[in-house]
Amino acid sequence: MTDFTKACIKANEEISSALKDGFDASWFEKTEVGAGGDVSSRLDLLAEEIFVKHLSSFGQIESEESGLIMNDALGEGASQIIIDPIDGSSNALSLFPFYGTSVAKVNADGILDSAIVCNLANGDIFLKSAGSDVLQGKLFSSIYHKPHVAPDPEIGLFEKAYAHPELVAALNEEKLKFRAPGAIAVSLAYARTVNFVLFMGAFRIYDFAAGLALCEGLEVIVEADYVIVSKDKAIAEKIENLINNL
Repeated sequence: MTDFTKACIKANEEISSALKDGFDASWFEKTEVGAGGDVSSRLDLLAEEIFVKHLSSFGQIESEESGLIMNDALGEGASQIIIDPIDGSSNALSLFPFYGTSVAKVNADGILDSAIVCNLANGDIFLKSAGSDVLQGKLFSSIYHKPHVAPDPEIGLFEKAYAHPELVAALNEEKLKFRAPGAIAVSLAYARTVNFVLFMGAFRIYDFAAGLALCEGLEVIVEADYVIVSKDKAIAEKIENLINNL
């Protein structure tokens, strides 16, 4: 495990520890529109601050909340670290237990060499380093293993389903059941346990850099306005055909 990955784990453990006794009232306050286009909450900014503390020595940070956070000591040619400090902020601020964090590191050659996604609601954490397989573990534990796989999943995950009623109807017609949990990086981390993961909307690097890296070995379709991931190529292609025939 690399020093960068260890630092990411420590950052997630610090955020998790801050949350374990309940949400502070100030965390629900909204501030201003962040670099990713959404309004940042105090919780987003708290998580961002913790990540900056743990990761800024490894590269220049590009955060969904504050945009580029420079470390002048690193100079040109430093790695880029892409973070979504709280993936699924609306879930977190509604106390709905499906939210987490997303971190990806791109080295000086432009190659993504590390990806970490954590589900803060249950402590699941997923890791991927260049040349290594995806691993799954728990915060505050040193035990890691291959990601869990559901052999016959009964549901998929459809992010942004609320904005696409025609596609919802088409999936229902094909008997492709789904849920819409509302945290795309976390959903992608669980792609091996569900029938598919589908996202409809504009592609934002904060949402996908780490999550897609965790989908190595799966069928992945990425277009400008949709992303489909599945263990089953036929299912991925069927969903893409539904989209294109709307």
